[in-house]
Amino acid sequence: MFKKQYSIILASNSPRRRELLSGLGMDYEVRTLPDIDESYPADLQGGDIPLYISKEKADAYKSLLKPGELIITADTIVWLNGEVLGKPHDREEAIAMLHKLSGCMHEVFTGVTLTTTEKQHSFYAETKVFFAQLTNEEIVHYVDKYQPFDKAGSYGVQEWIGYIGVERIEGSYFNVMGLPVQRLYKELSRF
Repeated sequence: MFKKQYSIILASNSPRRRELLSGLGMDYEVRTLPDIDESYPADLQGGDIPLYISKEKADAYKSLLKPGELIITADTIVWLNGEVLGKPHDREEAIAMLHKLSGCMHEVFTGVTLTTTEKQHSFYAETKVFFAQLTNEEIVHYVDKYQPFDKAGSYGVQEWIGYIGVERIEGSYFNVMGLPVQRLYKELSRF
């Protein structure tokens, strides 16, 4: 059982991250800052990208932390054949991303950083997601009905597209939703 030594703060606007953290049964508050830079060096690959961004997010909050507070920052990317599929800017980009994912395996990486006034610890989780071949009609239906513009890779695994499109997952399902809660629980217990 996680022993609460700190007041937990989740630095995220994501309703999915809030839902997942709530599932651990711990009390926490949400704090967000506007316009945090999510850029990263061009030479980073795979899991190093969200790891870097989660640390940058943590650094933006560090001066606002009080003793006894622990802030959780996270970032999730979809990685397909050496390319990051981020959040789509519009309907056309969302449809194009889902066509790229159709019939392929991609990886979902989430970087997480735990920060207090005294220390910081970062880690990332990786999950392989295998998509079935999707029809254009299925993709357009999903994008128009669910509007996945706030989701990396243009999809939410917990939504209709996950039900009909995901053949297999290797790794944490919750990581694909945006927070590897089992790993987070272990890391918080050790922190």
